[in-house]
Amino acid sequence: MAAAITKDMSIMDVVQQYPDTVDVFISAGMGCLGCAAAHFENIEQGALAHGIDVDALIKGLNEAVGAEQ
Repeated sequence: MAAAITKDMSIMDVVQQYPDTVDVFISAGMGCLGCAAAHFENIEQGALAHGIDVDALIKGLNEAVGAEQ
């Protein structure tokens, strides 16, 4: 089972470690995974910049990787 994804984790680290999360990010409105900011922002920063509910995003990401929160 995967470790839980948290809002302070780097967007790119999560995508690289858990490729199944790409669809969750895109569906939530964060289709900019290739942008420069994704390389240094954490999930919470990215979600706030896009007006996305960070808690709902984290829940979706953890469901995608089968992690317990």
